[in-house]
Amino acid sequence: MLCGALVACAAAFMGPGDFTTRIDNPYLPMRPGSRWVYRESDADGSVQRVVVKVTRRTRLIANGVRARVVRDTVTERGRLVEDTFDWYAQDRAGNVWYMGEDTTEYEDGKPVSKAGSWEAGVDGARAGIVMLARPRPGREYRQEYYEGEAEDRARVLSLDDQAEVPAGHYTRVLTTKDWNPLEPDVLEYKLYAKGVGLVLAVHVSGGSEREELVRYRRGRRARSASSISKRAPASSRSAPKSSRSRASL
Repeated sequence: MLCGALVACAAAFMGPGDFTTRIDNPYLPMRPGSRWVYRESDADGSVQRVVVKVTRRTRLIANGVRARVVRDTVTERGRLVEDTFDWYAQDRAGNVWYMGEDTTEYEDGKPVSKAGSWEAGVDGARAGIVMLARPRPGREYRQEYYEGEAEDRARVLSLDDQAEVPAGHYTRVLTTKDWNPLEPDVLEYKLYAKGVGLVLAVHVSGGSEREELVRYRRGRRARSASSISKRAPASSRSAPKSSRSRASL
């Protein structure tokens, strides 16, 4: 299947030196300081506020890749429900990879679960692609892989849709179909606008959640960024510490 071939083949030929924390994929830009505010609603009337912010922090992942840290906080009626630190990096071709997450669920202000946390290179977990450099309808890819815990997949459906959300009206939107074999009854559509990122996510099966963009603020251009020097000779690039680093991507 294409998703398996895409991720497996890419991982086989890339090492930590092939990634950068400067993420400028047009459909999923992550300039430090950028901030998205979403409203997530359900048919039962519950409403949650989701704030996603690209930090200036980076993290060295167990597979040897340095990733950008993105914080995702979920609140309901002002109370913290979930606090997550996601780790992303971009490869030479422009694909954005998901390297793992440290997530904590809260109840009554107290942490109650770390379920769903994983890190590429730890306990067999592997990174996945969350946004293709060249998305085309029909292309399928694995977004993450930690057996039995995190196995999200996606397929590109269209590049010319439209989305109307509180943040505005967007055209020429990328639509993906997202699912997880661990939850076969759940199906979600996600819509991404160029230069902004995710603007709308809708469950069409296994739930009635709707997450829509309310506000977006792009971060300022960084003075300098950790990036790959395409002009640098191969010998000057950082190499993986071992063959395990390559295989764990």
